[in-house]
Amino acid sequence: MYSLPEPVRHAIESGRAPSPPQILLRLLQMVDDDSTTMAKLAGLVEQDPGLCTRVLTAANSPAIRRGTQLQSIENCLIALGTRLVRSIATCLSVQNLFDERAASRSVDLSAFWTHSLLVAELSRSLAATYGYPRPDEAYLAGLLHDVGELILLSALGEPYLQLLATCPSEAELSNRESEHFSVHHGEIGTWLADQWHLDSPFADGILFHHLPAEQITTAAPLPQLVWLAHALVSCEEIPEELAAVANEMFANDDSDRLRRLRDEAEQRMCIIANAIGIAPPEGAAADRRSDGMPRVLGARRRRSEPDANEQIATILGEKALLQPLQQDLCSLTSDAEVLLSLRESARILFDLNHLAFLLCEPQNGPLTGNGIAAQPAIFGQVRILAAAHRSLAAVAMINGQICSSYDRLPLAAKSLIDIQFARALSSTGLVCIPMLGRSRTIGVIVAGLSAGQHNRLAHRLPCLANFGRLAGVTLESWHDAQALRQESADAVAARFTRQARRVVHEAGNPLTIIKGYLHILDGKLPPGAGVHHELKVLSDEIDRVAGIVRRMSEVPADTDDEQAVDVGELVRELLLLYREALFDTRGIAIETALPLRPLRIAADRASIKQILVNLWKNASEALSPGQRLKLSLTDDILHQGQAVCELRIEDNGPGMSEAAVRALHRAADGQLGATRGMGLSIVGALAHRLGIPVSCRSKAGHGTMISLLLPTPGHVEHRDDSKVKPH
Repeated sequence: MYSLPEPVRHAIESGRAPSPPQILLRLLQMVDDDSTTMAKLAGLVEQDPGLCTRVLTAANSPAIRRGTQLQSIENCLIALGTRLVRSIATCLSVQNLFDERAASRSVDLSAFWTHSLLVAELSRSLAATYGYPRPDEAYLAGLLHDVGELILLSALGEPYLQLLATCPSEAELSNRESEHFSVHHGEIGTWLADQWHLDSPFADGILFHHLPAEQITTAAPLPQLVWLAHALVSCEEIPEELAAVANEMFANDDSDRLRRLRDEAEQRMCIIANAIGIAPPEGAAADRRSDGMPRVLGARRRRSEPDANEQIATILGEKALLQPLQQDLCSLTSDAEVLLSLRESARILFDLNHLAFLLCEPQNGPLTGNGIAAQPAIFGQVRILAAAHRSLAAVAMINGQICSSYDRLPLAAKSLIDIQFARALSSTGLVCIPMLGRSRTIGVIVAGLSAGQHNRLAHRLPCLANFGRLAGVTLESWHDAQALRQESADAVAARFTRQARRVVHEAGNPLTIIKGYLHILDGKLPPGAGVHHELKVLSDEIDRVAGIVRRMSEVPADTDDEQAVDVGELVRELLLLYREALFDTRGIAIETALPLRPLRIAADRASIKQILVNLWKNASEALSPGQRLKLSLTDDILHQGQAVCELRIEDNGPGMSEAAVRALHRAADGQLGATRGMGLSIVGALAHRLGIPVSCRSKAGHGTMISLLLPTPGHVEHRDDSKVKPH
């Protein structure tokens, strides 16, 4: 790992690599288009080294990454989500405008972008030609091979501009960078790749692209591919020496094929550049002569002190620039999403890479970070009272103004919690930004920063204060909306309960009458009539319907009471009741393999009945006359160390569609649009609630098998639906 100068390391952590406005504009348009897929979005992001850097940095941050590091741009975008991607694009656009207004000289990056695209396209072509298994990885390494130049340009400003203006070629650039700044752009790109935990050959492809030919031949394939692509686009005619190096690395190659691959890559680069509105240099030779370095243009005319009109323009401009971010924040659907977007926005807009949130408890109570994810644990362990001596965060909350460790009037007694906060945020000091709502202080943003960062941020404090107000108003609006939604939901639930009780009362009378007539009929029939058992099953089913109706007015609650149900007897009872209507009249044969001895399971009897009836009804609608359905029960099965019995339903029918199979694992939300789908989704929801694993095998024209693993007494696992996320 390289030890980088502080300004450069700070710029890398901020992900500060400028992007062409054409790409940012296109990105904003695409994320607002419902027809845009993540693959299309990734295709656009992969055309810009700066945007790739931002996406990789954000997706691999602790706030977002879960588990292994994300290397694919498409996977990174999926992890971020379109809302956060839009916020990132908006903030990058704002940052570009700020950088443009603050810059002392104009810089033309069109040659840099087209050069990076060309190396990327050629790296992928060479990888495919030579059988490298991950051509897209070669593309990304080629795209980012010079990204360190953008980082240095953003981090160092005028000193790096002076170096660029006097450097004759990129071949000389690395040596001059090392001489002046103790680091060159290849090392910076490698440092970035290491921070993202990408494979080491990927980082080496960035680091080695300026090495001499005799050294690169000893490297792994990926660095060789990037080196060769870079070398090919940097020369007009392919010399024999370069073709010999390519032949040594990959064998059986010649100048003609290399030239053809380069020309095809250049054609693709030109198409992409024109599509996004970046004019490539005229012809390959022009691009190679420029070496793709940022081109420094003339100096801007700047006054030593801005006049009143300029100050007014700055204030209005900053407010206008934050307006798109406000619209993005208002579209988010949870406070976690708002905080995540604010975190990335502060990183991009103000280079605040290490920050945490403290929120006020109700009625202007203490500040605490309890329950807020992706920040150091110390913030969740404290409750800071509204007293100035407690912390800088308390001062910011009380005064409603930004304060920092570097203010001229520090706290009378330095708070130890501020020292802990700074250490947790890997910094020497803090800046605290109050999040002001319309009527109260919502919380405080606590960011770690050095004295140098504080000095650079000094002229942007008014904009930073506006950012805090924007955060406070957004969080306040979201909390108000949540309270309103909860109030509306409570009102709807109350109306539903009243209506349900009315239905229960009205439905109870006819059910009672029907059951009474069945009892009278049972008494009038002679003992040998042979239908007494069927009448008992009907009476039990009426009781089940009455129980379902009664529960309409009850608040559902989980229970730990296990019910021992003889599942074999239950299947036989249901067959007596439903066999003729569902199967016999349709010419569908029924086969059973049920044990004679009792086979008890620990599950709710009514729920198991509903699962079986729904599955049988689905099979009845799918099977044709002459086809068969087989029901079997097997016990003494171990599943994940627990004893279960398997209830298997098999048929030789037409098979189930993928949508129908997926319905078994979909919540019963009533949005499937079909009776059969709705029945299967109810099966899945009930099985999930009861902790019953469901598996399904189905093949078109060869039938379907559905297996239910039913828990035996002592091994049932009840699930808390309030804590289980819907699929």
